Formats: sequence, C-alpha cells, structure tokens
Amino acid sequence: MPPGPTLCGRRTIADNPDFYRARAAVEQANADAATLDNVRERCDRAAQAWTAMANRAERTRTQREAREAASGRVAAED
Repeated sequence: MPPGPTLCGRRTIADNPDFYRARAAVEQANADAATLDNVRERCDRAAQAWTAMANRAERTRTQREAREAASGRVAAED
C-alpha cells in the first residue's frame, strides 16, 4: 500500500481513492448484471456514492499535499 496518513501505523481507507473506485466498479458490475430494476437502481446509486467518495478523497489528498508543501515553504523561509 502506498505511504500516506496513518491511524495506529496503518493507512486509513478514507485516504485511498483507489479503494473507493474499486468498490464503485464492483457495484457497477452488479448493476450491469442485475435483472431486477430495483436491484439495478440500488447498485447504480451505490456506484455513484463510491465514485463521489473517491473524488472527495482525491480532492482531500490534493489539498493536504498543497497545504503541507506551503507549510514547508513557510518553515524554510523562517
């Protein structure tokens, strides 16, 4: 697993957009295979939710990296 923020020495799932994207792919595959409309719709909603979480995690990671880079520049200037 790539390095990143940890909780008790472990990387948290919340920091891993790849995990969310994999879950979205599974749910989309389930939706594609579903024969019942309600199951297909439920799986589609789940896939959309996992994708939204992946996007949010990616945005959070980008913002964290920018913030850490800015703090490094500030510390270097002092």
